[in-house]
Amino acid sequence: MSTNNSMKKIDSPEGTLTVFTPGIGAVSTTFMAGTELIRKGMRQPVGSLTQMSAIRLGKRTEKRSPLIKDFVPLAELDNLKYAGWDIFGGTAYDAAKKAGVLHEKDLELAKPFLKSIDVMPAVFEQQYVKRLRPKVIKKGKTKMDLADQLRDDIRSTMKRHGSKRGVMVWCGSTEVYIEESEVHRNLKNFEKGLVKNDQRIAPSMIYAYAALKEGLPFANGAPNLTVDIPAMNELSGKARLPIAGKDFKTGQTLLKTVLAPMLKARMLGLNGWFSANILGNQDGEVLDEPGSFKTKEVSKLSVLEHILQPDIYPNLYSDYYHKVRINYYPPRGDDKESWDNIDIFGWLGYPMQIKVNFLCRDSILAAPVLLDLVLFLDLAHRSGLSGIQEWLSFYFKSPMCAPELYPEHDLFIQLTKLKNFLRYLMGEELITHLGVEYYADDTGASSKLQRSSKK
Repeated sequence: MSTNNSMKKIDSPEGTLTVFTPGIGAVSTTFMAGTELIRKGMRQPVGSLTQMSAIRLGKRTEKRSPLIKDFVPLAELDNLKYAGWDIFGGTAYDAAKKAGVLHEKDLELAKPFLKSIDVMPAVFEQQYVKRLRPKVIKKGKTKMDLADQLRDDIRSTMKRHGSKRGVMVWCGSTEVYIEESEVHRNLKNFEKGLVKNDQRIAPSMIYAYAALKEGLPFANGAPNLTVDIPAMNELSGKARLPIAGKDFKTGQTLLKTVLAPMLKARMLGLNGWFSANILGNQDGEVLDEPGSFKTKEVSKLSVLEHILQPDIYPNLYSDYYHKVRINYYPPRGDDKESWDNIDIFGWLGYPMQIKVNFLCRDSILAAPVLLDLVLFLDLAHRSGLSGIQEWLSFYFKSPMCAPELYPEHDLFIQLTKLKNFLRYLMGEELITHLGVEYYADDTGASSKLQRSSKK
């Protein structure tokens, strides 16, 4: 085996791993039911890198391409346990049936399992998600009281499941737009804000705080500010826990992170990009409210600017028009449809167009993302990693990164980063795709280049 560093010490994934999901809705129940059907051999884990993707090791001539799950020590699907919180009461089966994602046959196959999942009353405040009307919520005098109740839920659930490890991923709704302020600047301010019921601390932040205080890695599947604040970064460092986010990259934005890099790679200019969406699930209903839509809009609009880099390529990208619309359309349910009209220009400024119509299933695309994040965050935790896990940018619309950096949105750069990080963890040589070692001439020129590149 060729290596560029020694293998990192990674604790064993033995024992149960409890997955906590704030929000027992379409995404989380599709994920839970799906993993149950997969581990029973009834379905395939399509869309999951951890379960289906291979990773190349060493030179192409070595022909070593194991599956990721056989290369890194991931938790087994059979060892996953589930719990979560929701505002509507009932069971995970009730939530899955209401969501309407799964076909009746799959829903019935997963029914006993979904009914067994712990669903606890949620932390919720109407002002942050205005379109939902809760039935079951926690009550407390302060936000710190609510955080303590969540911590109690985590401890009792872990004890009941016999779990020493857990992961929390936010699967709740998009909250109204919040900008970082003084209460978010450090952990001391944040904890004071919890005690004083500061209105700039949203419910998702309370969940993130509770998770990190109880030793759980945390990822944010929505565009909320949540864990993308200095206070949470500080807490994750002190607790030696990984964090990641934000906003699952699934439909239209997934396509943007493929198409926009193609335009830049070929130096094709952009005049405008108009994006429209219709969906009829709970997410669509929440996003029909302007405050929540703004949170999502900021997440979706940031993609093009970071990929196209108009400051570097002003002649091509300094003056394009970018518009995103999301329309709530109940008849469509979880089956989302998006349209993109892209006005580009090429040689001598001649105009061209790209039109894309994507009929997708929102939760079907999100469920394998959720699975991968759970397994990779647990791997990161067992590897002693803490803070922002930028190598997981592949899964997010608005990836977290260090304050002095810009986020990397290009899907293929993100995938290279992810796989190289796994190689790094396991002590394998990183792959640059340079390839000069395959083409040595009589003078040995490429061998010299290879030696030089390793210095």
